[in-house]
Amino acid sequence: MNIDLTQAALKFTPFHNRTSRACRTNSWYRWSGYTVVAEYSTTELEYTATRNGTSVMDLTPMYKYEIKGERAKEFINYFVTRDLSEMKDNTVAYVIWCNEAGKVVDDGTVFCLNQNEFKICCAVKMQTWLKDSAEGFDLDINDVTDDIAALSVQGPTSCSVLKNYGATNLESLKPFESKDFTIDGYSVLISRTGFTGDLGYELWTNPENAEKMWDSLMESGKHLKIRPMGMHALEMVRIEAGFIQTGTDFVSTEHALRPVRMRSPYEIGMGWLVHLTKKDYFIGKRALKAEKENGTTERVLVGLDIEGDKPAHGAVIYNKKKEDVGIVTAALWSPTLKRNIAIASLMRPYGTKIKDDIFVEIYHPEELEYKKIWATCKVVKRQFYSPERRNMVPAEVY
Repeated sequence: MNIDLTQAALKFTPFHNRTSRACRTNSWYRWSGYTVVAEYSTTELEYTATRNGTSVMDLTPMYKYEIKGERAKEFINYFVTRDLSEMKDNTVAYVIWCNEAGKVVDDGTVFCLNQNEFKICCAVKMQTWLKDSAEGFDLDINDVTDDIAALSVQGPTSCSVLKNYGATNLESLKPFESKDFTIDGYSVLISRTGFTGDLGYELWTNPENAEKMWDSLMESGKHLKIRPMGMHALEMVRIEAGFIQTGTDFVSTEHALRPVRMRSPYEIGMGWLVHLTKKDYFIGKRALKAEKENGTTERVLVGLDIEGDKPAHGAVIYNKKKEDVGIVTAALWSPTLKRNIAIASLMRPYGTKIKDDIFVEIYHPEELEYKKIWATCKVVKRQFYSPERRNMVPAEVY
């Protein structure tokens, strides 16, 4: 049967021929107009590959924007809350950006390819926001999402896999650095970045190289516990790492239907990315400075350690008086940590001054019924999992 793909509702990534063959469950996930694998075989095995071997995930649907021009760096420093005035070539920075009211539009990574050329990767479509914000800077801003194929290669043996693949001396690459390689006759940008909280890298190349790159990686990792990973396993490892996700832990101002759903960086644990001492003005600086000085921050995003072993998905959080003080945004029984953990949004002073004597109301499915569980919890550091190898230089090689 011939299928006219021009009429398909969702696009296929350049890796689709490979990922579809590897996907035994036929379980798919819609991501930014693309279809990607949710689960290849079992989520548990894919999770285990990330924590004990190497996982490979199709990262192509992440929005990617190219920013070029003599004032590119000046614009980037104006666009984000973090001070990037000293950012060097071939480095990457985690950033957030806000509207003028100091509410978070999105988070993402900025790649400095050179002082006049940057790339932003993020979860929310940003071209209109970028171009409107860049008015007067005389820059070329282009959506290059479809022009770059990307893979996330993560786990303790990831550096070894990539060295087998042909990335010479990769172990010397520091966290948040990037380097261009020529492998099998084509160009690949490799950055030491990821969304798993472990040792890991991300690979960026022309879509025409995608299938060749996938095949070479799988061959390079066949003795190093390599396995493709879907979106379900990614959710597990990112919760353990304490990483936030747009649309789950906070709502972008571009998507929020009500102003009360918008969050400032201080309300989602991203205050460390707000550099009010930055010399030049950045979008939202005035509002964020006022919030900091006046102490008007209403919420806080925290980690929770929860009694028992039943994940508190979407659970409401109460104080001793059974008053609603927050909600769980993401939850997991961690196989590695053997702990019941969660990320939660709390109304202050809960999460800041009051860190215990709070409870979650869990509705746990048991066959055709739900069991109501009242569990105690306490506020802990949101970064639940961060092994030493994550930041080691040189990286571990097996």
